[in-house]
Amino acid sequence: MLVARLDGLSLSQLRLAVSPVAEATHWMRVTLTRSGHPVHGDPGPVARAALRHPDVALAAHLLTPVGQPGYMPDLLTPKPAPGSPATVLEGQFAAIEATTPEQVAVQVAARYGRRPVPPAVRAAMAEGALAMRVAAGLRRFWQEALADRWPHVCTLLEAELTEQATRMATGGVGRMLDSLHPAIHWTAGALTIESRFRTDATLTDIEVVVTPSVLAWPQVTAQFCDARDAVLGYPAHGRQPGGRGRLGDLVGTSRAELLADLDVPRSTGELSHRHHLAPATVSYHLGVLLRSGLVRRQRDRHRVLYQRSATGDGLVGRPLAGV
Repeated sequence: MLVARLDGLSLSQLRLAVSPVAEATHWMRVTLTRSGHPVHGDPGPVARAALRHPDVALAAHLLTPVGQPGYMPDLLTPKPAPGSPATVLEGQFAAIEATTPEQVAVQVAARYGRRPVPPAVRAAMAEGALAMRVAAGLRRFWQEALADRWPHVCTLLEAELTEQATRMATGGVGRMLDSLHPAIHWTAGALTIESRFRTDATLTDIEVVVTPSVLAWPQVTAQFCDARDAVLGYPAHGRQPGGRGRLGDLVGTSRAELLADLDVPRSTGELSHRHHLAPATVSYHLGVLLRSGLVRRQRDRHRVLYQRSATGDGLVGRPLAGV
């Protein structure tokens, strides 16, 4: 369990923001996998080609693999300052560049623990150039792999900010924090995040920034090691009031409609009839949803039935379930 105890001054400074560099970091993690993202698919050959640049590869060494727990250096996801996403992005690159060699050493040690540090990382640290090169690598990856996608991603994130700001204005900070994700709770002045790790931090007169993420879905991230860089990341909700527009943007219209219809177990044939789709098309979409963990499969005598998983339920109508 991760626990952050906020005093009144910290609570009064809590704000919502978009973190462009965090999105780039998460997209780089996805690019390193063979399976792609469960919702957003394959980053594509251009993103994979970007990984071959030495500075991008250096940044990639510091990432934890998707789906595996572990510490990822805070320098990769600096707190976003107030401002427009464009100015925030440049400010985050500058913050990475300003990371001191002492901070780099502590964070790299925490990242690898008793495991060997990759030679490229050791060499960059010895030269005192790791922070500068990581910033250059993330900038290059942003330009080559994410810049074209960013307007769409940013639109989803800004819609999420509006939704949560409204919730905070009408129900208070506690209600907003409780709504972010089933693993995030606000109780008696403490922010708790369900996790296999154990941290208990007291934040006094500290600004905490809450950042939604589209590309980190479905993960929750918490950054409290350095109170001055306190960030809570959560997966942006997969719907908008009154419809499934944003869900369709994320998973595609046909899969969104099938997923929404799987609140009860249904067979491929039944879904084919209900949605006027060929059985082979339904089977393909169900396979994608199954591999993504959004549905589960069960056998009922001679029939195979599909139903939404808890993660799928969250994507359709509640805060997304984490991994």
